[in-house]
Amino acid sequence: MTDNRMPSANKQTITLMVQGTTSDAGKSTLVAGICRILAREKVKVAPFKPQNMALNSAVTKDGGEIGRAQAVQAHAALIEPEVDFNPILLKPNSDTGAQVIVHGKALTSMEAQSYHDYKKQAMQAVLESHQRLTERFDYIIVEGAGSPAEINLREGDIANMGFAEQVDCPVILIADIDRGGVFAHLVGTLELLSPSEQNRIVGFVINRFRGDIKLLEPGLDWLEQKTNKPVLAVLPYLHGLTIAAEDAVDEQQQLTDESASAQNTIKVMVLVTPRMSNHSDFDNLRWHPKINFQFIYGQDLDRQDINSPDFSREREQHPLPPCDLLILPGSKNVQADLAFIKQQGWDIAINRHLRYGGKVMGICGGMQMLGHTIADPDAIESEVPISKGLGLLPLTTTLSKQKILTNVTGTLHLNENNCVLSGYEIHAGITEQLEIDNEPQVKALIRINGEDEGYVSADQQIIGSYWHGIFDTPAALKLIMQWAGANIGESKSFKQQQNIAIDKLADAIAVDLDFNKIKQLAQVNNLADKKV
Repeated sequence: MTDNRMPSANKQTITLMVQGTTSDAGKSTLVAGICRILAREKVKVAPFKPQNMALNSAVTKDGGEIGRAQAVQAHAALIEPEVDFNPILLKPNSDTGAQVIVHGKALTSMEAQSYHDYKKQAMQAVLESHQRLTERFDYIIVEGAGSPAEINLREGDIANMGFAEQVDCPVILIADIDRGGVFAHLVGTLELLSPSEQNRIVGFVINRFRGDIKLLEPGLDWLEQKTNKPVLAVLPYLHGLTIAAEDAVDEQQQLTDESASAQNTIKVMVLVTPRMSNHSDFDNLRWHPKINFQFIYGQDLDRQDINSPDFSREREQHPLPPCDLLILPGSKNVQADLAFIKQQGWDIAINRHLRYGGKVMGICGGMQMLGHTIADPDAIESEVPISKGLGLLPLTTTLSKQKILTNVTGTLHLNENNCVLSGYEIHAGITEQLEIDNEPQVKALIRINGEDEGYVSADQQIIGSYWHGIFDTPAALKLIMQWAGANIGESKSFKQQQNIAIDKLADAIAVDLDFNKIKQLAQVNNLADKKV
């Protein structure tokens, strides 16, 4: 990572935006690739996403919270993450509500209609961040959100064309051909935009193409004639592209490559809950050739009162496959996800797993679930004042209004071995150890500046920590897998993995995308009179 990157004197800052026809069209990766290409040319470039809705987040060096995709894009640009790269972050905590984070700090939780009314204020925060970045960078590469053609969200839009119109920047529209219907996506999206919005689209990018490009060329010719817009690039489908996903679990890469299955020495499973957060914690597990990794999904069940006397008898049970290590991930709504685990019968399966000698790990909200109680007296995440946990660690947690956001480094202690590791904390809970008669006490998992963090059960079968990114340090990953029963050998760090993947992505984009043409298009548009 480098300096604060002040732009050259008298040089116009150029803003270029990437919007997609759908979610997961490839906006995040295209922005990351463009940032790396410009950074290689020693250009001062910053990523930017006006509004992000995601449960995967990262902590900036000044203690702010932004979407993880923007942290990855900052890494691609060879700079440290900053709150101005993602001024508005929405973290869903229900089907209709989300925690609103402005300039890195949690403001409040809002229902969808309330946030719609708040958008004018949110736009001001967005424009403030963009203005600050224009004072320091030569290029700002912006990522849109979802699709600009969502008619019901057009009023007060700050994430797509609403932002582009405000700062008067050009837009590249990207679509995923692997999903099918790529020409309908591109033409349909364009048709649903206003004339001024259509005019600012400088061209199309078709993503994830595999096959003979000659078979696609007639369609490309038709598209250009139909829309009078150029196809700027057809990007290939890049197999095994190990870049952290923005939000949704990448089901195409959720299992270890079958070709490496003969090398697997340990099986690790993660329980996927409805409000699971920071699933990027497990990327180094998914990518490791000696780890057989699997996300385990539950089934939608009729909601039952978990406090009902008939609850245990009524609920269906969904047995878990055998594994060596079972992980409970973080959560944006711990009590709701805990209820989901119980509805699936996974609490029974976890106890069975432990009886058979398996290991269990809880991360952040997952660690809170392992305790005896979770209290939410101020309705931070839900209206449920207190829930009974899984009772596997002598802990009690109280959710508080004060959110902890920090990057951390400490020493991991397991099985009389130790190693230095780094991570980050994002949580609103305060967890304390309970003094329970005749129950063996837990030990500390991590030591940081003379203080204890995390827990190891007396029988050494269960560990828990608030730290995200705990597997990103190779030595920590190796030590935890040894504790779980396997020697996986050496591995690359998360940053090394990301760097290799970003370079691979940038190389592919540089071959197919006429970047000099993109620069010219962006420069012409950005020299127009600004509306801000």
